[in-house]
Amino acid sequence: MITSAAGEPAAWRYIEFFTANIRNPNTRRAYARACSQFFAWCEDRGLTLTTIRPFDVATYIETFQQTHSAPGVKQQLAAVRMLFDWLITGQVVPVNPASAVRCPKLVVKTGKTPVLDAADWRKLLAAIPTDTVRDLRNRALIATLTYSFARITAALKMKVEDLRPQGAGWRLRLHEKGGKHHTMPCHHSLAEALHAYIAAAGIAEDRKGFLFRTSRGHDATVSSDQPMNQSDAWRMIRRRAVAAGIHAPIGNHTFRATGITAYLSNGGALEHAQEMAAHESPRTTKLYDRTKERLTQDEVERIRL
Repeated sequence: MITSAAGEPAAWRYIEFFTANIRNPNTRRAYARACSQFFAWCEDRGLTLTTIRPFDVATYIETFQQTHSAPGVKQQLAAVRMLFDWLITGQVVPVNPASAVRCPKLVVKTGKTPVLDAADWRKLLAAIPTDTVRDLRNRALIATLTYSFARITAALKMKVEDLRPQGAGWRLRLHEKGGKHHTMPCHHSLAEALHAYIAAAGIAEDRKGFLFRTSRGHDATVSSDQPMNQSDAWRMIRRRAVAAGIHAPIGNHTFRATGITAYLSNGGALEHAQEMAAHESPRTTKLYDRTKERLTQDEVERIRL
């Protein structure tokens, strides 16, 4: 690889970029893939770490853009640019060849995450039985993602102690990016689903244990002490969707978008949705609002000629 050929300091600096500089595991994987692809492209053209010019980066981005979407291109360029900044501070290279390359213009007004309407959401929940611990866990996880607008990573990091009593109700504590915590009131329907699962799993006293755990055996009656991961959750959701006769390509993020859309369509304020979703900007929250997409047949029939 190019960094190894540039010597041991460059090789170590490259490794430290991902291990010491990037803390989020998802970002780490995405940036590692992006940088590997870029350097493989450079190697095929006989370039070395110190001979890569802005022209080369721009050519790579133009080529990459032909087969990838604008968000993917922006992430690719961001990864390369950030890596070279790291190499500069480590005195491995003198300049950043990616700093002068412009990103493709990207204006996003509506998110692409599939959203369920209220009827399909209820249909999905109704199709999940309440016979086993696994069933109750699945219902509780989907309810958590929907009613708390939680990211899947935040939900799966929850401990039993993160469901806390407050007055006559309950509060949830979600573990967000960068070690931050976000708390919000617990919807009464969510509280019912969580308490039913916790009681069946027998984990109420294991306050420091993970809330959403894998289950042992085929009968799904016993929980392990290990947390579910994103792939576990995605497979569960896809399996439950098929069983409910829902053919839209829903996934983990669907329920966050579904909850925000339901809240806004029922008169909720955008600024409150932003706070509940822990978004930095209301523009991000607005991407999840699909209320404008829901044109009815009656509206179309107003086209009279």
